[in-house]
Amino acid sequence: MRTQLRVVVVASLLAFAAGAVAAPQQAPAKKDLTPQQQRMSTCNSQAAGKKGDERKTFMSSCLKGEAPAKATQQDKMKSCNKDASAKGLKGDERKAYMSTCLKG
Repeated sequence: MRTQLRVVVVASLLAFAAGAVAAPQQAPAKKDLTPQQQRMSTCNSQAAGKKGDERKTFMSSCLKGEAPAKATQQDKMKSCNKDASAKGLKGDERKAYMSTCLKG
């Protein structure tokens, strides 16, 4: 009788464990984003390619709902110069790149 009881208990435990392992895992429900989180997501995607102070300024004005300020000539010069240096441009190639970059 004791042996039968042990067998039943062990079989029950094994069945329970197998059911727990086989049970599908449910992903937690995705929460809706708050308006601030939505705004942050939108501004973040619009800020792609911006770095440093330019990105900070853009994100600040975007999160406040302000229209983006146009870059000053000095900001354009910094950005274009940095890009030209990163590309390793020199001489006439650099001049041509800077001219195009500053116009656009």
